[in-house]
This record gives sequence, structure tokens and C-alpha cells, in this order.
Amino acid sequence: MTTPEQPGQPPIAPATGSTGVTPPASPVSPTYSPVAEPSRPQWAAPPPNPATPDHWLEPVVASGDARSTDAGGAQRDGARPRSLVGPLLAVALVAALITSFGQYLVFQAAGAFAPAASPAAVTGQPVSQTSVQLDEESAVIRAAAAVSPAIVTITSRTGDLADTTESDPFSLPATGVGSGIIYDAAGWILTNRHVVAGSDSVTVKLKDGREFEGSTYGIDTLTDLAIVRIEGSDLPVAPLGDSTTLEIGQLAIAIGSPLGDFENSVTTGVVSATGRAITVNDEATGQPRRLRNLIQTDAAINPGNSGGALLDSLGQVIGVNTAVAGSAQGIGFAIPIEIAKPLLRQALAGEPLSRPFIGISYTSVTPTVQRASNLPIDYGAWVSGDGGTEGVRAGGPAAAAGVENGDIITEIEGQRIDAGHSLEDVLVRYRPGDVITLSVLRDGATVELEVTLGTRPADLE
Repeated sequence: MTTPEQPGQPPIAPATGSTGVTPPASPVSPTYSPVAEPSRPQWAAPPPNPATPDHWLEPVVASGDARSTDAGGAQRDGARPRSLVGPLLAVALVAALITSFGQYLVFQAAGAFAPAASPAAVTGQPVSQTSVQLDEESAVIRAAAAVSPAIVTITSRTGDLADTTESDPFSLPATGVGSGIIYDAAGWILTNRHVVAGSDSVTVKLKDGREFEGSTYGIDTLTDLAIVRIEGSDLPVAPLGDSTTLEIGQLAIAIGSPLGDFENSVTTGVVSATGRAITVNDEATGQPRRLRNLIQTDAAINPGNSGGALLDSLGQVIGVNTAVAGSAQGIGFAIPIEIAKPLLRQALAGEPLSRPFIGISYTSVTPTVQRASNLPIDYGAWVSGDGGTEGVRAGGPAAAAGVENGDIITEIEGQRIDAGHSLEDVLVRYRPGDVITLSVLRDGATVELEVTLGTRPADLE
């Protein structure tokens, strides 16, 4: 049960690592496909309650017969004898007022008359724009209006038109259509790897009708992502969100160009799950490729949506649409934007796109793995090979740092490695050349090791 850099046996419920080849999928599994280009092979909390008005206790004015008396209090001539009913009623009224006021004070102290608490007050979180749940319909309308101008249609072409028509007048260059996200006004566009991989030319069309010739800046070696560049002015930009705080069931909005004909189409759904792993067919190599840590959504994603944006209710990009389940409906997948952010920063800095590499094969430790392999803990990344191979790649960064086969990596820079934070999830935050500290459990003792991350090979699965 490893996640090796060399092929190995399938792991039990792996949360596989960014540094190794994922074992083959289980024999019985659904078929997933990258969101194919149309003509290329498929690869709230409720709104805050209105403030409750303060409750006021108005004074009660009693009216009664005024008895005329002289200065000494004696009754004037002709007046009837004084009755005790009036004083008794007055005493009763005063007693009732005192009792009612006392009860009011008790209830007020208990908070019975306090305004209804908002969700932020209950959780102790400050009230901010991101904590306000918008009405779903208005949220979709606002998000679409704000972000659609920054979602582009990308047409890629393989082969030269003149060459193909000269050799065969009935043949045409292979073309495909996908989508992309303008994330910087200087013309930087995030898209899917399979939208532009192997293409000889790229054309980018904006919602306002402008078209630009683009160039592929770089291809990701880890995920189905790529960066395209165009030269233009007054370009709209899509705001980036935070995919680490997603909640199951929250609104998800997909924007792209399905089938290449229906540009800037908007579909909606929810975040169905996070941390999904699927296997797709890589067009570039023709080999199966493992995609991990994906967002699952039921927002409709179709061919041509590849590289388009998955948004939250605030109109912020939380993912890049990339694949669908071919044997089902309402099961689509997007790459979390946090996984893409290191690449975006590298491109803006003029650096080549690269991913960190540690050089190990490992198995994600779960309670099941712990029991099956008699491990001392039920979390971490267990450095383990398969079929007699070692879990540490010879000459790699981990080997140079002293990592040994059988070690369990429990933390990276103080971040615990567990079901919610796989080794791959944590490593992707760093860049090649960064020095990180590993906490390793070895023979019942914790060892601290410093590793200088290498660059992930482009051909490493």
C-alpha cells in the first residue's frame, strides 16, 4: 500500500503524495475523463436577523375619584363617608406594578429581551463580507456579472493549416476549444494542461469579442494545469478565493464555454466533496494519470468547460474545472485554486513552472493501515517501498537528509500530516530549493530532519 515514485501495489484508501506515482486504481472503479475539448480526444447562514426593538415598560396612569378635603384632612360637609375600596385598589395596583417590574428585570438579566444573536456572534467570529450569506439567486447573478468578462475561450491548434491542405485538401489541423481564467491584468491566464498541451498555436477570445494570439508559458508537472500569456490592455481580472475553507454543500458556480459554442455559460450547484482522487487518460502520453485532492461538484461541467472557473457565492475563484465522471451525471471535478497559486506566482516572477520533490514512496497512514501493518500511530506518511524496493529514492532530497525506509513522517514545518493534511497537500505550498523540517517517528522516537526540496521531474507520475 504505497504511493511510490516507482510503480507499486494499490494503497488502501490512499491520500497519495505529490512526490510519487500513484498505484493503479482498484479493478472495479468508475471511469473519469478530463473535460474534453469538443473536437479533440477526451482525455447560508441566513441573513442577519433584524435587530429586536428594545422592550419599554410604559407607566400606568390610574384615575379615580378625587376626594375634597380641607387642610386638616377632614371631610367637607355633604361628602359621603370615605370608602376603603379606593385605597385597596391603589395598593393592589402598586403591588402589581412592582411585581411586573421585578419580573421584567429578571427576564432582562437572563437575556430574554436581547436581540437575536447573529451566526457570527454565536461562533465568536467577526462579522465580515465573507461571513454573510447572500441570497443564492442574487449571488449567482452578481458573480456571473463580475467574473464572466475574465473567463476566456481558448482555441488550440495542432499542425499548420497550409501544410495539411497541401498534402491532403480534405484534412484540417486538429483543433480544440477550452476555457481559461485571466488572473492578472498583464495578460496571464490559468487553464488546463490538456487544453493546450501539444498545440502549435493558441487563440484567446474575451467575452467582449476581442481576440488575441496567445503563447503557452508553461505546463505543470504535477496537475492538469497550464499558464497561457497574451498581450493586451484593459483586461478584466477574476478575483482568487481560498479553497482551503470550503464547506460541503456551499454554493458552487461554474463558468466556461461548453462545446466551444456556448461561451461564458453559467451553471450552478454545490461543493459535493473535497479531497477526491480520480484517474484520467493523459492525451499527451496516452497513459493513465492520477489527479488528486480535487473538488467534486454537481454544477454542470461539459466539454469546453476545461480551464474555466469554479466560483463561490462571493464571485471568487475557488477551483479550475478539469474533469467529469463519464459514467454518471452531476459529478464534476475542479482543481483547488490553492494548488494553482504557487504556479501563478512563479509565472508572474518570470520563473519556470516547477513543483517541489522530496524523493520518497509512501503510504498515507489511516486507522485501517495502522491495524493491518501494526504501526504505532494512525496518521502520518509511512515511507515504504513495494516488491523489495526501498521507500527512499537513491540520490534524492530525502535520502540526502537521512530519511530511512520505514520512517513515518508526522509533521512538515509543524503541520501534522493526517487525513485532512496529506503530505502532498502540505508539500505543494513550498517551492524547489526551500528547506523544510520533517518530524519523523523512528523506532518509537521522534527525529527532526532538514530537507532541501528538489524539482519534481516532468516525467514522474
